[in-house]
Amino acid sequence: MDIKIKNDQQRAEIFKCLSDPNRLQLIRLLYKNKKKMSCSELGENLNLSLSTVSYHFKALRLAGLTNTIKDGRTKYVSLRYDTFEKFLPGFLDTLLQ
Repeated sequence: MDIKIKNDQQRAEIFKCLSDPNRLQLIRLLYKNKKKMSCSELGENLNLSLSTVSYHFKALRLAGLTNTIKDGRTKYVSLRYDTFEKFLPGFLDTLLQ
């Protein structure tokens, strides 16, 4: 597959993913805290259920915007800064304005 087509497919997935306000809030909280956070920690901070957070993080992970690491029964999520820099340079800073 042509690299431009592959990149365009990822761009489309990223923009689709970012069209949800809950996902923007999750990204904002991760960026603001500058660390990996558990799904339950994020849910508590944003007043979202664990199932809702898990649902949104699956979409963010599939779009290449986050990494998920499992430690025992706990899932930790972190931002993939490389993806943001490649496709949306400067975007994360706009979330704090």
